[in-house]
Amino acid sequence: MFNKIVLALLLTVICIVFYFSWISDPSLSSETYLPRWLLNWSNHYYNLRTAVPFLAVGFLLEIYTDHIGSTDVNYNKSLNFIQNIVIAAIIVCVAEGGQFVIQRRSPDLMDVFYGVLGSLTGALSYNLLKKIKNAKQT
Repeated sequence: MFNKIVLALLLTVICIVFYFSWISDPSLSSETYLPRWLLNWSNHYYNLRTAVPFLAVGFLLEIYTDHIGSTDVNYNKSLNFIQNIVIAAIIVCVAEGGQFVIQRRSPDLMDVFYGVLGSLTGALSYNLLKKIKNAKQT
């Protein structure tokens, strides 16, 4: 059940990434439900706003694969970590690649960089929190 919840959260975050990457207005001003302070922040830190949802993607990918791999005898943590970063890079490349066909949008290589960096930060955060939790238990 835990895996299904984490997978549902992960897919929801990925859908949100695709939605905001593929709307025609890059300033997000058409999204009237977003608070004004968030719109101002996202327009000021244009590339950094790509990293924010990928923090969640990296974190959730690590949770999901760690929970699945914990029962596997041949579980390789570092290989799994690299695999998750590659998956996040593919997601951000698809999101940016979709902007080729959307008017008023254009893909940005820095968005790919920030997406991968956000995912890396999220994955490292999960591993750090897990180490802290394990250290407190011993």
